[in-house]
Amino acid sequence: MSASRREFLEALSLGSAAGLSMGMLGCAQPANGPGAAGSVDPALRPLKAAFSNAGLQSSWCALGKQTAELWGRLLNVEITWFDGEMKPEKQRNKIDAIVDRDWDFCCFQAYQSQTLAEPTRRLKERGIPVISMDTLLVEMDQMRDTGVWTEVTPDHVNMAEMAVGYLMEKVGGKGKVIHIGGADGHSGAQGRAKGFDNILKKFPDVEVVGGGVRWCNWEKEIARNTFESLLQQETTPIAGAFFHSDDMALGSIPALKGTIHEKMLVAAVDGQKEGLDAVKNGVLVATSVNPVCRIHRTALILGQFFARNKESMDKVPLEVITPGPLVTLDHPRNLEAMYYMADPAHCII
Repeated sequence: MSASRREFLEALSLGSAAGLSMGMLGCAQPANGPGAAGSVDPALRPLKAAFSNAGLQSSWCALGKQTAELWGRLLNVEITWFDGEMKPEKQRNKIDAIVDRDWDFCCFQAYQSQTLAEPTRRLKERGIPVISMDTLLVEMDQMRDTGVWTEVTPDHVNMAEMAVGYLMEKVGGKGKVIHIGGADGHSGAQGRAKGFDNILKKFPDVEVVGGGVRWCNWEKEIARNTFESLLQQETTPIAGAFFHSDDMALGSIPALKGTIHEKMLVAAVDGQKEGLDAVKNGVLVATSVNPVCRIHRTALILGQFFARNKESMDKVPLEVITPGPLVTLDHPRNLEAMYYMADPAHCII
């Protein structure tokens, strides 16, 4: 093997920021060559980005942070993280405190829509692009005026429809079900609730225990307590349950042990390692992949394009949909692929 080829492969194995960025961005080399004395390709300059998502106690959010940091290293973007701590006021205070710093772009998943609108306006005044992730930072028709360049999001309604539709198939389209929701001010949770309702309209013989969704703010303890309370209300077995997150579902399922509801089938949303393990082991009947890695990675890639190409807001799509599949034991190869794609070593889906 020639020395030049060996050096090239070594650079790739070490995750050379310049080398990987050049290949991934498709940047043209300067006429005098990237190695020529005094030449620096401005398309590969280091960037600084501020990231925040709802709260790192969520496994979904924690993997989002790992994704941004991994791909930030590959794309020569320095990531500074601001943990939302699952508290809208704490997230707002942290973002308020950093709007006067120098950023090339910012990517935020607001715990609750509207709470980060004012600091986003201040970032807009300074010419700093803001990308919204997963949750609408503001309503779609307010985004550009507020300073949100684009929304990178899954189809929350569809994710719920896939999981709940499969659950209905497995319970035979009848009986009682429980619906545990995330946060009612979270646009994604609102979409999942809509998806649940869309499917339930097709099954008039299904009754929702408690009359409808129970909002639990994505918190496992609240979800577990709510779930146990609903179980205790019923004197006949409940057929199924749908949770807006794998974390809430897996924190609540142990409450079924020793009750008349032990054979309940449970479906959820997120589809990362914990949820995939639960499907593989028969703890969850299904989970829809909310592609956390794809969302955070896409936001990062778009942001660095905006900054490096000096793009303008009016040339950017208002919304970028990130697809994710339904995962069940019916398709073991898909389950295997999701394990690889969601692994923190790769952070792909």
